[in-house]
Amino acid sequence: MKLMFDITFLGTSASVPSADRSHPSLLVEAGGRRVMVDCGEGTQRQLLRSGAGFRRLDRLLLTHGHFDHVLGIPGLFSTLRLRQSADLMTIHGGQGTLEIVVRMLAGLWGEGRAPIPLELVPLSEGEVFDAGKFRVDCFPVRHRDTDSFAFAFQARARRHLLPERLAALGVPDGPGRGDLAAGRPVALQDGRTIEPEDVLGPPARGTKVVVIGDIETTEGLSEHVRGADLLVIEATFLERDAVMARDYGHLTAAKAAGLAAAADVKRLVLTHISGRYENEEILAEASKVFAETRVAADLERITV
Repeated sequence: MKLMFDITFLGTSASVPSADRSHPSLLVEAGGRRVMVDCGEGTQRQLLRSGAGFRRLDRLLLTHGHFDHVLGIPGLFSTLRLRQSADLMTIHGGQGTLEIVVRMLAGLWGEGRAPIPLELVPLSEGEVFDAGKFRVDCFPVRHRDTDSFAFAFQARARRHLLPERLAALGVPDGPGRGDLAAGRPVALQDGRTIEPEDVLGPPARGTKVVVIGDIETTEGLSEHVRGADLLVIEATFLERDAVMARDYGHLTAAKAAGLAAAADVKRLVLTHISGRYENEEILAEASKVFAETRVAADLERITV
C-alpha cells in the first residue's frame, strides 16, 4: 500500500495573525509518526481545535528563528509538562535558530533547562532523520539574515511483484509472495530458491511533500522540489507589491507558482498569507502561472 501523508495546517498567517489565521505551524502525519514544522504563537490551541491533540508529538522542525515561527514553543512545552509527557522532544533547526530557542527557554526556566526532555539537533543539508517508512531531508533557503531551511518528506521507493515472473517461476500464492515483496528469498518445495530480484519490478518513487517557510528567492531550488506531489510554500505578497516583497525577504504568489511550474510539481498550497490581500486575489495570481494551486486555511487537512 502506498504511504500517505496527512498535512494539517495549524497556522497560515504571515507575521501578523488575524481572526481567521494563526501564526505559522503545520503537522505532518505518516506511517504512525507525527512531525510538526514550526510552532508559532497559539499552536497548542490549534492542535486542540484541529483534533490532532498532543499524543505522540516528539519532533519539531524549525524553518528559521523569526518569532512568528517559534513563539509557540514555550506554551506547548509547558502544556506537555503539565500533561506529564515523558517523550523526548527533538528539535531540528539551523544553529542560529536553536540558539534563539535556547535563550527563550532559559529566560523562562533557567539556563540549560527546559520543562520537558529535550534534544536540539543542528541542521545541515541532507538527511534530517529516517522514520522507516519515510525520510526527511532538508536544504538551505534564503530569507533575510536567517539560517533558514526547507524540508522534503519522501516515502520509501516501493518495488512491486511482477505477476508474469511469479507465474513463470512457479511461485505459489501464499506467504512466500509476501516474503519476496519484503525483500526476503523464498525456498520452494522443489528445492529452488527464488530471490527477490527475480520477481520484483523497478523501484517506483514514493510520495514526496516539500515544505518551504519564509523565502526571498526560488533561485536554485527547482531540483530540490522537482516532481513533488505537494509543495507548501509562502506567498506573502502579490506582484503589484514585488518591491516590498524583495525588501522584506518574501515571495509573491506568482513567484511561488513559477517554482511549482518549473519543477513539475503536482499540487501547490500557498501559506504565510498576509491580511492585506483577499484569498481570491492570491489564488487568481498564482493560478495564472500554475493551475493546481490552492490557498491554505487554518485547520485545513490535506492527504497526499
